[in-house]
Amino acid sequence: MIYSKLADVYDELERTPSRLSKISAVAAILREADNEELPMIILLLQGKVFPSWSEEETGIADRIVIRIVSNATGFREADVMKHFNGTGDLGITVEKLLSGKRQQTLGEKHIDIKKVFENLQKLSAVGGKGSQDVKVSIVKELVMHSSPREAKYIVRTALGQLRVGVAEGVVRDAIAEAFFPEKEGDERKEVIKAIEWAWFMKPDYGDVALTARAGGLDGLRKSGLEIGKPFQVLLAEKAPSLEDALGAYENVQVEWKFDGARIQAHKDGDSIWLFTRRLENVTKQFPDVVRILRKNVTADRCVLEGEVLAVGKNGKPAPFQILSQRIRRKYDISRMVSEIPVKMVWFDIVLLNGKQLFDRPFSERRKLLEGIINTEPGRNVLSEPLMTKDINAARKFYEDALYAGQEGVMVKNLDAIYQPGRRVSGGWLKVKPIMETLDLVITGAQWGTGKRAGWMGSFMLACRDDESGEFLDCGMMGTGVKEKKSAESDVTLKEMTEMLKSDILGEDGNMVRIKPKIVLEIAYEEIQKSPTYSSGYALRFPRLVRVRVDKSPDDADSMERMSVLYAQQKGKSSK
Repeated sequence: MIYSKLADVYDELERTPSRLSKISAVAAILREADNEELPMIILLLQGKVFPSWSEEETGIADRIVIRIVSNATGFREADVMKHFNGTGDLGITVEKLLSGKRQQTLGEKHIDIKKVFENLQKLSAVGGKGSQDVKVSIVKELVMHSSPREAKYIVRTALGQLRVGVAEGVVRDAIAEAFFPEKEGDERKEVIKAIEWAWFMKPDYGDVALTARAGGLDGLRKSGLEIGKPFQVLLAEKAPSLEDALGAYENVQVEWKFDGARIQAHKDGDSIWLFTRRLENVTKQFPDVVRILRKNVTADRCVLEGEVLAVGKNGKPAPFQILSQRIRRKYDISRMVSEIPVKMVWFDIVLLNGKQLFDRPFSERRKLLEGIINTEPGRNVLSEPLMTKDINAARKFYEDALYAGQEGVMVKNLDAIYQPGRRVSGGWLKVKPIMETLDLVITGAQWGTGKRAGWMGSFMLACRDDESGEFLDCGMMGTGVKEKKSAESDVTLKEMTEMLKSDILGEDGNMVRIKPKIVLEIAYEEIQKSPTYSSGYALRFPRLVRVRVDKSPDDADSMERMSVLYAQQKGKSSK
């Protein structure tokens, strides 16, 4: 399929704010695509060339695109920059400048979707000396063989700034309309449910669309775990209080909520895979956990869930920020294993000897888990359960967890099945002692002055818009990031700056635009209504709790969540 057809769809998506119109436009091109193009088009419609869980990225920033536009149009980089400052959109800039330079000639060969997709994917593999020149060459080839309108969308996709309002929900509903057009009403709801299930099992809508086309509704419903590939885990909802959580279910089990990283562990004989909650493969970062699984899990084929905790020099659990150093580490793994030992705490099992356990009650899954784990004190253990409806016993258990440096407790319904990707009615409630924090994405920063010169000193925070998938600003945060470390878990301005440097998209004076990538857990005093920020909300006195290396931007809290928390403050009405 030629790329101009996709550009037509982009135009339509950009013009219409209607969600239903967006779904219809996406569905139409999905029906037209062949099986090779279908996964590519689904990613490109979301402004991506890699699935959300992939560690690969294009690594393109404004400064590289300015060079590309200059080379492709003949305009000086200063002139390109001047035009860009006026539009704020390098896609529009390249479209305008190319329009004045050439016209598409009759019979000229059109660039196709596969060429665009594969060229943009190549950017991820480019590194080392001279890498910027190679990236310029790869994208310039696309721009030189495209129309001005096509170039606009190619540049936007390379930058990760497509801006056509296609979130995952639109893709999900478009797959339903494309491949099950005859289903309406309750039947359509069943289709959506089946598509969601397939995505929970294999979180890539490209795969899901191929299954929908080839296998129909039965194929989607039969989608299952594949050992060695991550799935969307069950999510817990926050309870207003411990009393509310205990009263939510008839039969409950209370467990500590650990200050670690949730891990899904896949075992197939001696082959082991470890994935974080954000579906990142961290098998190489935790060879010690791999050894624990080989030694202490008796089942040959299984998928387990647990929490990996950093262990301090005193043998007690260390804060998550210490553990995060291991999650981010790509090199010198053996030294990190020695410096930051870990402990595994297992709490659930979803596959045993090839059989999925999602439809089994938690009480049964727990017994199966206990039957295959050989515990090793201080290194490999099962979560310690408290089965009680007594509030005093539960409160003592909760306080013990806090005293031990953990986050709180989980209250689990012993009769509940495992519902991947679900919060509400999933059977797990979390109880924490502080006002609900928010997981927000950094979208910008401000360079510091004086003794903070050379560091980013304050950071723009953004929540996610469920409808469009865009990130909407909700405040600036400068508190909680330290100038110097006073504890191992502190995050310094220097560390934060280094973390963000490679994701700078552009600068305007002392302000920096950052690619939405890093998720922070943020505490705050209050949520206020504000016309200043694009979300319509502002956080009063936001402060860093920790960097959530275990979460992706897609896991960030939504504007809807902001609205709910705003309404809960001081008895505010949500109306």
